[in-house]
Amino acid sequence: MPAVARLRSIVIDCPDPHALADFYARISGGTPKAQDDDWVVLPVPDGPRLSFQRAPGLTPPEWPRADRNAQQFHVDFDAGSTWEEMDAAHEKVLALGARPLDVEDSEKKDFRVYADPAGHPFCLCRIEHA
Repeated sequence: MPAVARLRSIVIDCPDPHALADFYARISGGTPKAQDDDWVVLPVPDGPRLSFQRAPGLTPPEWPRADRNAQQFHVDFDAGSTWEEMDAAHEKVLALGARPLDVEDSEKKDFRVYADPAGHPFCLCRIEHA
């Protein structure tokens, strides 16, 4: 099927676009580029760009509840192929200000769920190699 358009960016509403762009830059790399006080673009190396727009009064999702303030999206990051790499990434995102949402039994599943500083869920995923 032919494409209608090309993915430009994933836009994330947040109270402070500069702070959230910096948080995600520390996870994924890249340098945030402020367009103005209300819009910041993060070109992610080897990935889609993330854009952050100011949304005063944003109510973050109540993960994993779908009946109130359900998440509308989340971002997955590959964090390595070993449990040691996952554990190291876990410690780093916590140090950056992430909050764990679902990291229990993490040795039994290949992802861990966190909230970014604005409350959006995101995952660190383990890459399985065949």
